[in-house]
Amino acid sequence: MSALKDLIPVVNKLQDIVTTTNLTELDLPLLTIIGSQSAGKSSVLENIVGKDFLPRGTGIVTRRPLILQLINIQPDDPLVYQNSSTSGPGYPESSDAIEEPTLEDHLKKNAEASGADGQSAVAEWGQFLHLPGKRFYNFQEIRREIEAETARIAGKNKGISRVPINLKIYSPNVLNLTMVDLPGLTKIPIGDQPTDIERQIKNLILEYIARPNAIILAVSPANVDLVNSEALKLARQVDPQGKRTIGVLSKVDLMDHGTNALDILTGKVYPLKLGFIGVVNRSQQDISVNKALFDSLRAEEEFFLSHAAYRNIANRCGTKYLARVLNQTLMNHIRERLPDIKAKLNTLMGQTEQELASYGDMGSVSESNKGGLILQLMTKFATNFVNSIEGNSSSVSTKELCGGARIYSIYNDVFGSSLLSINPTASLSVSDIRTAIRNSTGPRPSLFVPELAFDLLVKPQIKLLEGPSHRCVELVYEELMKICHNCGSPELGRYPKLQAKLIEVISDLLRERLGPTTQYVESLIDIHRAYINTNHPNFVGAAAAMTSVVEERKKQKEEGMRIKTREEKKKTTEAGSASSPDSPKELLLENGSTNSSVSQLIEKHRKSSDSVHGDEARHAHPQNGDNKESFLNFFFGKDSQQENQQQQLHQNKPATRPFQFAEDSETLHFANEPEAQTAIQRMDALNLHKDTESHLSEREQLECELIRRLIDSYFDIVREMIQDQVPKAVMCLLVNYTKECVQNRLVSKLYKESMFDELLFEDENLAQEREKCQKLLNTYKEASEIINEVI
Repeated sequence: MSALKDLIPVVNKLQDIVTTTNLTELDLPLLTIIGSQSAGKSSVLENIVGKDFLPRGTGIVTRRPLILQLINIQPDDPLVYQNSSTSGPGYPESSDAIEEPTLEDHLKKNAEASGADGQSAVAEWGQFLHLPGKRFYNFQEIRREIEAETARIAGKNKGISRVPINLKIYSPNVLNLTMVDLPGLTKIPIGDQPTDIERQIKNLILEYIARPNAIILAVSPANVDLVNSEALKLARQVDPQGKRTIGVLSKVDLMDHGTNALDILTGKVYPLKLGFIGVVNRSQQDISVNKALFDSLRAEEEFFLSHAAYRNIANRCGTKYLARVLNQTLMNHIRERLPDIKAKLNTLMGQTEQELASYGDMGSVSESNKGGLILQLMTKFATNFVNSIEGNSSSVSTKELCGGARIYSIYNDVFGSSLLSINPTASLSVSDIRTAIRNSTGPRPSLFVPELAFDLLVKPQIKLLEGPSHRCVELVYEELMKICHNCGSPELGRYPKLQAKLIEVISDLLRERLGPTTQYVESLIDIHRAYINTNHPNFVGAAAAMTSVVEERKKQKEEGMRIKTREEKKKTTEAGSASSPDSPKELLLENGSTNSSVSQLIEKHRKSSDSVHGDEARHAHPQNGDNKESFLNFFFGKDSQQENQQQQLHQNKPATRPFQFAEDSETLHFANEPEAQTAIQRMDALNLHKDTESHLSEREQLECELIRRLIDSYFDIVREMIQDQVPKAVMCLLVNYTKECVQNRLVSKLYKESMFDELLFEDENLAQEREKCQKLLNTYKEASEIINEVI
């Protein structure tokens, strides 16, 4: 590393770069001066510079941050003899500017006013960053320029602004320093100041002192109790351990007689790692009579040497000592932080280069390679589209399913679950099934369960599979559209029109294939509805379905008889226990008779149950002639319940009386004529639109349950086939077809020489971003070169 004296100029150059480019990523070491209004900040700065150049007045005078760069320059430095404009308008650095005053003219003009030799007069000047090349040899003009620039940005209503003013002062009498003078802390707004002026100033100060590379110069007046110092209060918020805070105690000479600040200056009251330094400011009378700063600094030195309390620490007080401490502290801080700044610059350069590469090279497109570039981008787009479907994409998401994995999820999870959730008989009631059976037989009584009823009922249920199948096709189509929109690349992003055309062509291709795919899926449903194949090996069949129905009904009847017998036994036992006699003989006799009656009752029920079970067994297990006849009765309608009902109807039929001749009439009449009229009235009142039989017979119950089971069995077969065939059809007609044709379709639609210029039209915003990124990269490189000079 080179000499330490070169470090501060390096930071000054970096500060110029940061200010001109509005570069906020670099946190440069700075001396930040804070303090209450009228605490003496401006006087401290002027004492360090040795010139009276800062605005003065009542209220807030410093309303914009002033970045002050002090540059030590020797009288024989070549920079002194460079041509430069004086107090006139700024001039460009090129030599073809308008005629300017020469150095000799300037020396003659300022020799008498300076009170010194010409060289010392010209060796001190100021220069603003917003007026490049313009030198201010008259420091009164520097003050006026600060006031004008402040009013230009912050206005004239005593408001503040965050935009800094950069001022460089070249002088052989200063040490290399970079300081920031901030507005003074105030409590109450006065005049035209905003009502929240206190909050604005605090936020502005915290914005600077909160940076880790900032050295805080907290100025507090000695004639005010230190516990009321607003500067130390703010400094403690961001630097609680006091590692980067320097305390400056101003106006030491204005303390009450008999008091001194020795304990504060020696660190006994408020400890700071960098300590406190006492200074004596110029009084308002000294300023009014234009007392020279040189005389003020000499008076300050004599004050500390002659004061009884400060005599022993006089070498550690005063403006000269403060300047040396600030210079040494700033150089040490820069030396510690400069490697980190260089590392940060290297990181920023790498990130900016990557960003610039993503925007592409401006000179990469020419008339000769436009066709090849478009073909290359087309191929890459089509490859990304196919890879996203196949799962071979390099940018695979780990947060959610996408591409081909999502298509598989549609087939397996969404479509499969939707099909399984369909209940084929949920919309069919027992009344609907019975009505279909009756309607399929016409005016004739059915000998067995009609097959036409099964066909009529199962076809609408197969139609229920069409909705989920349509939705499956739509979901896959939507996923392919999403893949199409997401398979671009940064290179393709440079040409928005080309990218839009590529997406448009693939979208048209997908829409073309959506229609045929949907029609084919619909035809699959129609194919299964066109022919009901009851010979399918997985179909349960009528015989097996009827056998299972009969067995279940037999079990239900047996369970019912057991429950009924158990209840009758319970009732008989309760009745016997309620009528038990008192004497043992009577009890024995009564028990005997009760047991006899109970035995007779149980025997009676057993015979009845055996007869019923025997009939059911003959129906369920046909053997020889009787069993065969019993099994066929379910299909030919000869069940015992129907015969019993017919016998009961014959028994309940009213007895007909023989007709008689009327005594007073010649006409014949039957004795039951009123009953016949009543029957006719009942027939007339019958509503044919309503079901006249709300109770189903045993035969009808068996038929309805048989049809329901046959529908469930056949629907499961069709559902399984649809679940297998629809994804295959979608893959063949939509997904695979698009994958195979996407490259050819893009080339045939877009690879036309007349469209090259339109397709390769670059986005204006992207071009601006590339230019901005290029400038930023150049700035980083320039800053890196400056740092490399000392590292």
